[in-house]
Amino acid sequence: MMFSSRRALLQCFTVSLITCISSASTFFNPFNVTYDHRAIIIDGNRRMLISAGIHYPRATPQMWPDLIAKSKEGGADVIQTYVFWSEHEPVRGQYNFEGKNDLVKFVKLVGSYGLYLHLRIGPYVCAEWNFGGFPVWLRDIPGIEFRTDNAPFKEEMQRFVKKIVDLMREEMLFSWQGGPIIMLQIENEYGNMESTYGQRGKEYVKWAARMALELDAGVPWVMCKQTDAPDPIIDACNGYYCDGYKPNSYNKPTLWTENWDGWYTTWGGRLPHRPAEDLAFAVARFFQRGGSFMNYYMYFGGTNFGRTSGGPFYITSYDYDAPIDEYGLLSEPKWGHLKDLHAAIKLCEPALVAADSPQYIRLGPKQEAHVYRVNVLSEGLNSSQYGSQSSCSAFLANIDEHRAASVSFFGQSYILPPWSVSILPDCRNTVFNTAKVGAQISIKTVDFALPLSPKLSVAQQSMIDSKISSISKSWMTVKEPIGIWGENNFTVQGILEHLNVTKDHTDYLWHMTRIYASENDISFWEENNVTPAIMIDSMRDVLRVFINGQLTGSVSGRWVKVVQPVKFVPGDNDLVLLSQTVGLQNYGAFLEKDGAGFRGQIKLTGFKNGDVDLSKLSWTYQVGLKGEFQKIYDIKENIKAEWTDLMPDVIPSTFTWYKTYFDAPDGLDPVALDLGSMGKGQAWVNGHHIGRYWTKVAPKEGCQTCDYRGAYHSDKCTTNCGKPTQIWYHVPRAWLQASNNLLVIFEETGGNPFEISVKIRSTQSVCAQISESHYPPLWKLSHSDFVDGKISVDDMAPEMQLRCEDGYIISSIEFASYGTPQGSCQAFSRGNCHAPNSLSVVSKTCVGRNSCSAGISNAIFGGDPCRGIVKTLAVEARCIPSSNIGFSQL
Repeated sequence: MMFSSRRALLQCFTVSLITCISSASTFFNPFNVTYDHRAIIIDGNRRMLISAGIHYPRATPQMWPDLIAKSKEGGADVIQTYVFWSEHEPVRGQYNFEGKNDLVKFVKLVGSYGLYLHLRIGPYVCAEWNFGGFPVWLRDIPGIEFRTDNAPFKEEMQRFVKKIVDLMREEMLFSWQGGPIIMLQIENEYGNMESTYGQRGKEYVKWAARMALELDAGVPWVMCKQTDAPDPIIDACNGYYCDGYKPNSYNKPTLWTENWDGWYTTWGGRLPHRPAEDLAFAVARFFQRGGSFMNYYMYFGGTNFGRTSGGPFYITSYDYDAPIDEYGLLSEPKWGHLKDLHAAIKLCEPALVAADSPQYIRLGPKQEAHVYRVNVLSEGLNSSQYGSQSSCSAFLANIDEHRAASVSFFGQSYILPPWSVSILPDCRNTVFNTAKVGAQISIKTVDFALPLSPKLSVAQQSMIDSKISSISKSWMTVKEPIGIWGENNFTVQGILEHLNVTKDHTDYLWHMTRIYASENDISFWEENNVTPAIMIDSMRDVLRVFINGQLTGSVSGRWVKVVQPVKFVPGDNDLVLLSQTVGLQNYGAFLEKDGAGFRGQIKLTGFKNGDVDLSKLSWTYQVGLKGEFQKIYDIKENIKAEWTDLMPDVIPSTFTWYKTYFDAPDGLDPVALDLGSMGKGQAWVNGHHIGRYWTKVAPKEGCQTCDYRGAYHSDKCTTNCGKPTQIWYHVPRAWLQASNNLLVIFEETGGNPFEISVKIRSTQSVCAQISESHYPPLWKLSHSDFVDGKISVDDMAPEMQLRCEDGYIISSIEFASYGTPQGSCQAFSRGNCHAPNSLSVVSKTCVGRNSCSAGISNAIFGGDPCRGIVKTLAVEARCIPSSNIGFSQL
């Protein structure tokens, strides 16, 4: 009970913090931001900046403090976010800055943590976001062409960009006002599109730059992937590697606005992962070769709630294999390895900012060094900033993908693993190598409850399990009408373009007409073994074909040809075509022309008297679903539907609504819906739209053991082959109440709601493995320690750090061996060399704590268990909620 109360107080504090900062205006003493050829200059000082990409609408405001805090702890100086036009102006002239769209609150919260903010206004964002972040009403403005020298578009774009800049200025959020915003971005990756628009594209770039500068925001502006960005706009790099990038002017610094630390995923696709070693290699190479600002895209990816996912066909999860996962939990070892990298770079910062350019030294055929060295006094620099009279830092790189290399640097020998960078803050001692991971590994689970703890009895574990929610066995259902269901339908001749009708207020558009099949047609089909078919030249994203209320066939794809066989009965037949979107196109030229639904010729083939041109028939149109129109997913409105009890042995298969109520799991662990038993549809909890779901299965082939060495691409390291791409769907805690949470499902293709469950996502096991030859703990070091000789790295023993998630403690050490342990996390075993007291030493240090540090030395483990051999400490620890400690007293 004490822990539950403490967590409740923590929640209250978080809410109070957000409320408090929402009225604050100044987080720093006002400072200017400029730049030179080497770096962004903040308050007169060059800075090496690490940025964490977090998109505020992909989380709830209640999650923001934890995400920002974990970013700062991980070494970030800056938070970067897009501004989502479609979220803020869903209707032209009507603005929304509430809830997860409260941009001002988010920016202020970033400032309250002492971090800077890079605001990418765009307003085109791409971001795998529906329609690239453009509001769909924009395409209906007469004469408009997106992202080119087009007056209607430029007028709307300027109006929105000015709205955001003015809002930030009014809220005192720019650096010169004491706020956290140090940079802005106009446009986004337009360089890939510019040539498509010819001269009008070039003129548009000049206009966008001029328009942005005239807003007088007082901080630098960036254009990414825009090599012709006009001065003084800084052109910046996006990609997996940007160490070779150079801006279009010597007077501009080298910025990396998007370091793709993972990749997005499509329905039916494999899950991509980027190894921590390669990601660290890319970052180290960037700073090694003169870079000064690097942003992780994404540091936290989050969730595409509602219908915000773009594509088409991008999944609801936007986890992105980021250092902080979709649920807000740390992804280890990626988060920890990058934290160590950032600490190493910060040790080098005095030399990096003082030297205008590095000294290049060739160390071998595929090995090289970049040395940053400056004499502070001779350069007239401030010794309080740079630490001593001289400053020297070096990066040693081995870009060979296969072989390690022994190199000589300044009279010392260094072993460089393949595809790695070693960082030497003092040009002598290595404190970090990108290929040597010392961070812990966290094993995450999504389950009903925690595994049985060795500290708990079966009865006590049963008490825990009873507090973990699963979906009620009581379900109700209502059938969605097929075709025309309301008075707001209309009839016209011909096939209308999907988005022109729906305005993207729904995924669904019903088309209904009547087809007469004569006795002669029936005889013709039977005698000649002919099957009539619907043929459509081009269609996107999903088509459902119904004959007389029965689903006949389905087709999915982006602008694919349709040949769908159909069967008619003699006489009149109701033909219903349901076109569906699964996220609008978010990337490419001429987005306003992309549209949805059907293109080209649409006809019925196989009739005795020839093909039937369906585009010449009268069609009755119905926008959306009846359940959507009635909002039966809402707590107050769901009673409008005529719900009936659902029997387990009679489950409707298609186009059916289901509802039930469930209790929230105790605690603060992130919550997920397991929808693996369903087909395709959408889900709501307490009226909040969780997103689209689809249990489309990834190919069985293409997943293999991943080697971090060598250039990364999105198909290199994938998992989940032969399984549904996504079955777990994040339900933010802020959207839940203790009991009686309303879950509403709309199912299109068939599934079993009785198998839906509520699960919690947690980190239950953590492992680490570090040898006595590993580098010292970077958090104990500073640059002055090196240059002033206060610390000798050789005298510092490495340390293993273990950490459970907040609210968890280490309940037991499942394995510990100092010596020559074998295996990997959850499969460790003792080697021939083993210190007998390994388990007791680590247990004494760690059990009962949220985090602990274990030294790696013979003295700590009572002597050398095997002389002449490099020893390693391997540990596996169990994490449980600290509230479980009280069960022994029940």
